[in-house]
Amino acid sequence: MPRLFIALEIPRDAALSLSLLRGGLPGARWVDVENYHLTLRFIGDVEGHVADEIAHALDRVQRPAFSLTLSGVGAFGQKKPHSIWAGAAPSPDLQALQGEIERICQRIGLPADPRKFTPHVTLARLKNVSPRDVAAYLSARGNFSAAPFTVSRFVLMSSRDSVGGGPYVVEEAWPLERAEPARTASFSAIASLPSRILP
Repeated sequence: MPRLFIALEIPRDAALSLSLLRGGLPGARWVDVENYHLTLRFIGDVEGHVADEIAHALDRVQRPAFSLTLSGVGAFGQKKPHSIWAGAAPSPDLQALQGEIERICQRIGLPADPRKFTPHVTLARLKNVSPRDVAAYLSARGNFSAAPFTVSRFVLMSSRDSVGGGPYVVEEAWPLERAEPARTASFSAIASLPSRILP
């Protein structure tokens, strides 16, 4: 049974910026660029009917597309670092989307996620890497920032157990609503305007 999680995909240009952070940390297992993602809600191993119920409930999410900027780097595990990540600049739209997804999952009966939502993209997994080396890596890359990109959908992804994570498969996707384009004046409205008198 694959593990399931709800995530945002990272577009090519942003993934390219993230890939420049690879290297310079002995003992790190770097995540493949095509497997970059930002997890909104980890679900884990569930029965097929539960997965179907989650997918059906997510059909009700109606939120606007929004802009997101990846910014800053950090590590999880203070005394024993276990992963390196790139963060996301504060985004009320991202927090609202994640909050709604969390509520939907709890209504279905999934236990609440005990961890506070910290939006990030995992770059590397660490094993027996010294905190000093991690601190040196982070200080050299602390000013990382990628160009903003538009988040136009969120996805249900699956993963199978493997070293370093991935490959990840998109099982289902839900589009976010695009803003209505500004309406141009109709021809009849233009025709009814008073004509300018040329000198």
